[in-house]
Amino acid sequence: MSVLPSPRRRPIVAGACRSVTGRRDVEIISSVRKTAARAALTMATVTALTTGCASVLDQVAVTTGGGPVLAAPPPAAASGDAASALAALPVKGRAPKTGYTREQFGPAWADVDRNGCDTRNDMLKRDLDGETFKPRTHDCVVLTGTLNDPYTGKTIAFTRGQGTSEAVQIDHVIALSDAWQKGAQQLSPEARRSLGNDPLNLMAVDGPTNQGKGDGDAATWLPPVRAYRCTYVARQVAVKAKYRLWVTQAEHDAINGILAGCPGQPLPSDSTLPGPQ
Repeated sequence: MSVLPSPRRRPIVAGACRSVTGRRDVEIISSVRKTAARAALTMATVTALTTGCASVLDQVAVTTGGGPVLAAPPPAAASGDAASALAALPVKGRAPKTGYTREQFGPAWADVDRNGCDTRNDMLKRDLDGETFKPRTHDCVVLTGTLNDPYTGKTIAFTRGQGTSEAVQIDHVIALSDAWQKGAQQLSPEARRSLGNDPLNLMAVDGPTNQGKGDGDAATWLPPVRAYRCTYVARQVAVKAKYRLWVTQAEHDAINGILAGCPGQPLPSDSTLPGPQ
């Protein structure tokens, strides 16, 4: 660690140190305490270290509970599978949005896993608790359920119907517009269709919060619940790695900053859809 330089109070402290030369330590400590009161102990410490009073000020620090102001250590480096995958993602500028439409990612909520249920209902079934189903739909059409929303921490009652279904929406963790501008233009139509319906990239969440997110990336939007942010950005990294998308510098830095706070953060498991070939 290095001591922060601060020369402005040097004459005051240096004078105090010289004026007590030859006195007992008790008198020296008392004198330096008075100087610290006028000039701030942090400044006194820095100057004293260059004028021969370091040992005395060490005693002052012990007796007053203070001490030298040291430079802050560098932030911890991000580690874990998510951090490693982030480091492997290309960093580029955002491409133009020209040509983007939702249809570029195939029909909304297509049954890409061929289980007989559309993707929206698959996600509701996966993410809701206590769900009920419309009769004679082979447990495909979710009628009601309860969402413990990871973005807000709220408990949301879901009821299928006009004016109520919107309370719970299916979020594309990597917004399709954002994906389009960061590499998805170069994917095949089949790969974009998978990206638009991949459970890895989908979560049931609070509707208004999802609307507020829009097509923001990690540099412009993060979940309100801070405790969920590590999991959230790790999922974004997993999606981008799977579909060979890139990140902007600002996005990379935002994700890296979050991951630095959760050492060893893993990538989410992913076994539903294969990535693009």
